[in-house]
This record gives sequence, C-alpha cells and structure tokens, in this order.
Amino acid sequence: MATTLSADSASATPAEHVRHRLPYENVLATIGWTPLIHLARVAKGIRTPLLGKADFFNPGGSVKDRIGLPMIEAHEAAGTLKPGGTIVEATSGNTGVGLAIAAALKGYRCIFTMPDKMSQEKVRLLKAFGAEVIITPTAVPPDHPQNYVQMAKRIVKETPGAVLAGQFENPANPAAHVATTGPEIWEQTQGRITHFVASAGTGGTITGVARYLKSKNPNIKIIAADPMGSVLAELWRSKGEGHPTGAPYKVEGVGQDCVPETLDMSVIDEFISVSDKDAFSMARRLTREEGIFVGGSAGLIAHAALNVARRLDDPEAMVVTFLCDTGERYLSKLYNDEWMRENQLLDAPQTSIADVLGNKDTSAAAIVSVTPGATVRQAIRLMALHDVSQVPVMDGTVCVGSVAESQLTTKSLADPKVLDHTVSDAMDQPFPIVESDQAVESVAKLLSKSNRAVLMRKDGIIQGIVTRYDVLEYLMHRS
Repeated sequence: MATTLSADSASATPAEHVRHRLPYENVLATIGWTPLIHLARVAKGIRTPLLGKADFFNPGGSVKDRIGLPMIEAHEAAGTLKPGGTIVEATSGNTGVGLAIAAALKGYRCIFTMPDKMSQEKVRLLKAFGAEVIITPTAVPPDHPQNYVQMAKRIVKETPGAVLAGQFENPANPAAHVATTGPEIWEQTQGRITHFVASAGTGGTITGVARYLKSKNPNIKIIAADPMGSVLAELWRSKGEGHPTGAPYKVEGVGQDCVPETLDMSVIDEFISVSDKDAFSMARRLTREEGIFVGGSAGLIAHAALNVARRLDDPEAMVVTFLCDTGERYLSKLYNDEWMRENQLLDAPQTSIADVLGNKDTSAAAIVSVTPGATVRQAIRLMALHDVSQVPVMDGTVCVGSVAESQLTTKSLADPKVLDHTVSDAMDQPFPIVESDQAVESVAKLLSKSNRAVLMRKDGIIQGIVTRYDVLEYLMHRS
C-alpha cells in the first residue's frame, strides 16, 4: 500500500528523538514522542490506513501531560504564580494529573474540582499526587455556582496565592500541541497524513495539532468527534448561531456545553457525533483486538476515525486518530459489565426462547395439556400430578384456551359443582404461540398477570410451554 510507513522509519528518526537511550533529568522529560500504532485489526477490510497516536504512554497516562508544565510556566512567566503558591483547576481528571506531576516537582499545592460523573479511579489518582479534590454536580448549567468551572474560579478568589491553571482559556494549552504533538505526527507519518481525527474537551489538542499540520499541508482534513449531548458539533454546523441545549452523556473528558476559548472552530473541517454506546464498544474492541487499553474518549474518536477511513476507501490516504488516555481509569465504568448493563450500554448475547425451554428441568414433561372436554376436576388433578400451575387447552394440535390452577381452585371452592363442569366452560384465552428462535426479551414483553405463559413452536409443532417464572429464573441466572 502506497501510504504504508517505511519499516525502518524508526532508524531514520533523528537521534534527539530516540527514546530512553540516556537517563532523564526528571519525569517531565519523558512527556511526548508517544508511539503511532497501526490499528490493523479493528480496521480489517478497510483499505485506508488507520493509525493511533498512543498518548497514554505519557508518564501520567494521558495527552494532558503535555499541557501541565507549559500552563504552569506561563503563569510563572506572567508573575501570577509565586513559589509556594496554589494551582487550582476545573478538570475531568487527566489535566489534573498533568498539572499534579509538574506541581510535585515544583513544590506547588493543587486543588482540583471535578464533576461527579468522573470515575473514582481519577479521584484517587489525583489524591495520590497529594492534590485536594472537590466533587461538583454534573447536571448544572455552565454558569451555576456549583458548576465545576465556576467553583474553581471561586476557590482562586478565596485562596491567597492561588491561580487558575485555565486549560479552557490558557493559550499555552494549544501552543503545547503546536510545539510537540503536531510535529511528532508529521514526522511519524513522514508527511503522509491526510486526515486527523480528535475530539474537543478544552479544544487544545485538536486546535494545536490542526494549526501545525495545516501549516505543513493545508489540504489535511481535521475531523472532530463529539459525544451526543455535547453542543460543540451543533454550534459548528450552525456557525455559532442559536443556543443548542446539551444533554447528559457518559464519556468523560470530551464535549462541552459551551465553546472554550482554547478551541478554534475555524480549523475544523467536519464534526462527527458519536453515542456513548459506540464509544465504549470501540474502546473495548481496541483493548481486546489490538491489545491497546484505552478510555472511552479514545473509543469515541477511534469510532469516528474508523468511519472516516471506511468512507475514504483509499490506500493513498492516511487517517490518524488519537488514543487519549489509559483504560485503567475506567475499570469501574466502561470495563465493568455490571455498570455497562445498568446504563444500557452493553449488548447482551441474544438468547432465544428455545434456550429458556432447554434450561428447564429435563425430567418434567415438555408440555402438559388438557382437552376442552375434560372436567375441571381432571384438570386440577393433572396440574397437581405434574406440579404445574397452568396448562394449555389443546384441541388436537391447536391451542383453544388455557386454565390456571389458582382460578379453577377459587371457582371450585365457591361452587363445588364447577368440579364437574368441562374445561371449555371455565377456560381463559389461549396462550400466545411464539417461534423457537424469538428473543427472550421480546417474549418477556408478552408475559403478564393475565397472560402467564407462551407456547413455543418449532417447524409448525408445539414443543413446550414457557411461563413467566421460567423466563425470570433464566434471566436471573444469566445475569
């Protein structure tokens, strides 16, 4: 393929960019020059090369390590941050880590505000670096006093010697990516990149990388992946007109309810909206198929990038996506099947009603039935003998009605003569008939107090009966 990178491209890398040959002065020197990895397995069958910039290789586990030190140094240069001062920031977690690493070496105190939707792993990680973490409600407007950004600003005003790092407005944020991330991608792709796909939280990454790449080749397309519920995609499409209302979403660290100062919308050529389900599904695919353990934002961006690569279908193109952070921060969320099921984000394997029938006690008869001409007395004895609570009334191979032990017992106790009536006089409506391959979930919707069972049919023949209890028992054991 014409756009495949040279196999010996690593040996052609300038000596100053070859990693780990000599000791580093400190951990900050290890930030950047993260690997670019072919995502050949998730992109199997797609002719367009798809590569991922693996920024979770940074020492703090995310792309945000790149902006921590530059933002601090910008405040130091401006004289707003003095020795022994306090760094305050509103963060989804990763920027806080980047700041905390630099602050640990420089001796600054850190206070971070975080929305309550963020993972506990991030909270504990920030505290491990000695930071103070204040949790704020997610579902409040951007100008609400309890919003994590507004609360951070208030803490700065109330804390002597404190500064707001300001990832949403500090020009050092996108500048760091102009200086590092963009040049790395250009060199690693040997200038062959045609499409760059990233997302916008602060907008610093996509803005900085776009500015650098477009300075090298104005034809490079910049695509922003945005969570469904963020307002950024809608604002870009409407050219800033109107006041779109956002909605809650689960992906962390990307999307916004307003446009940050550090996001330059003019450098973006396209926005793609991605659902939580697609984002998390792709993150799990990257882990299981590529061995690349990433968070939900990386899954969101990779999902969009895969769609771009598929749409291009061009071996001469090259799509680079961004793998923002490590999946270790989301073990309690997107890598937790129980959490995924609770939030209706995990596709359970489809189970047919035949699986439920096969799960029943094999020593019991597949189906117990009575004829319309049988007496109520006979029907009650039959159900007691086989320890069942309801049976279909069958006229040959056709279900013409149903009877339940509880209803027949109630009627007989009220009037003993009912015992000698025929079943046809006392029966209720027939049970619904479902095909053997019908999904359990759809069958469950048919079951109610007035409709306590269904009959399963295969190849035109009734094979058995499945009750409300059978389905409930199966679902409980499957979970």
